[in-house]
Amino acid sequence: MTESNRIEYKQQLTDDLEKEVVAFLNYPEGGLLYIGIDKGGHVAGVSDADGLQLKIKDRLKNNILPSCLGLFDIILEERNEKNVIKIIVASGPEKPYHLRKYGMSEKGTFIRMGSASEPMPAKLIEKLFAKRTRHSLGRIRSPRQDLKFEQLKIYYQESGKTLNQQFSANLGLRTEDKQYNYFGYLMADENAVSIKVAKYKGKNRVDLVENNEYGYCSLIKATNRVLDKIELENRTASRITSKKRIDTRLWNPVALREAIINSIVHTDFTREIPPKFEIFSDRIEITSAGGLPEDLSHEEFFAGFSVPRNQEIMRIFKDLELVEHLGSGVPRILESYDESCFHFSDNFLRMSFPIAEIEGEENGGQDGGQTGGQTGGSIGGSIGGQTGGQTGGQTGGQIQRLTERQQEIFDLIHRNPHITRKQISYKLGIAESAIQKHLNSLISQKIIKRVGTYKGYWKILKTNL
Repeated sequence: MTESNRIEYKQQLTDDLEKEVVAFLNYPEGGLLYIGIDKGGHVAGVSDADGLQLKIKDRLKNNILPSCLGLFDIILEERNEKNVIKIIVASGPEKPYHLRKYGMSEKGTFIRMGSASEPMPAKLIEKLFAKRTRHSLGRIRSPRQDLKFEQLKIYYQESGKTLNQQFSANLGLRTEDKQYNYFGYLMADENAVSIKVAKYKGKNRVDLVENNEYGYCSLIKATNRVLDKIELENRTASRITSKKRIDTRLWNPVALREAIINSIVHTDFTREIPPKFEIFSDRIEITSAGGLPEDLSHEEFFAGFSVPRNQEIMRIFKDLELVEHLGSGVPRILESYDESCFHFSDNFLRMSFPIAEIEGEENGGQDGGQTGGQTGGSIGGSIGGQTGGQTGGQTGGQIQRLTERQQEIFDLIHRNPHITRKQISYKLGIAESAIQKHLNSLISQKIIKRVGTYKGYWKILKTNL
């Protein structure tokens, strides 16, 4: 890759880091800044990568206004066996962004022009300031000021992080006049926000068979409860062929998780309309309030350009590893579902994912019973559930057994494919080295596999355990 309107290279960390980030924040598509690559695209690498990442985060946090926390992501990559730092910068919702030192002036405000960051003309500064979002979650005063955040503290502790006494200010839970804002209200232990998960018998909304509400608590807790509920609904369908058993989830679990998180992070909560999840006999629909962010086209949306509607929520979701990194959600979804599954309107975005088609599902039980008896398969015809399936299950041999500890680890991964070894260690109360041995065993048995390295995720290869 060469430098462009969205890509900037730095051989080392320089004094103009903030200038480049400000330019990308003000650019409609955001951008990528690499440190450790020279202008010719040659990898030079960086030393003390961990210290450098902390220094970058501190500089961006303190030297740019409005706050850009939640609008950038710092990732360590390895290229040619050398460490390179990649900074993903989203287009900000509160343009114009500027250097704190010089204020909102041509000297402190920049925009990306080709492969360079140029001073922003005064007229454009005035135009953008006039359009600035004045009703963000951080600016709206909470309807309650007696807020408590014990649930939020617990989730941070489980992620290996600790909130200090200044956490409400550091996380942006207060307005400029020190009052709790609406974002703080969403993260508090008690609020009036509830997310609905409905289930219908047929293909329309006529016959409601189940209606669950997850909320009136921290948005983080509500999100995890929604994830757990829909994970239970995303059952495994199977069919048996003459050679093997084929397991298929109703929906791709990675894409489904990304869609759920995406809908919550990007919902326009200022309208007091939470996202909605509806399960039908042939599909699942996920609806969030708010159309595409201003200045973001459909093409840019599907290309993964990120314009976080709620940068405060994005920041906490990243802290708790519910979000991998900026702009990763939609491309992950598109690996399993095409663009026709997305439906846009001026006020809403709806994702509709069809249930996976299972060939021979209706006769799965009968075929499974025959195959189970002939080949020693362990689960005959679990889909059909008829006599043949039961017989196949009884006579088809033994299901592979895990140790109690391996089963606990598998269950945690099944519920959260993004869970880390450190988080598993914390939840089970055993050393990371012991966790790694169990993970290695599960990998060698081809039960799970690791996709990606830094901030990757676990892929389930076998579910019939």
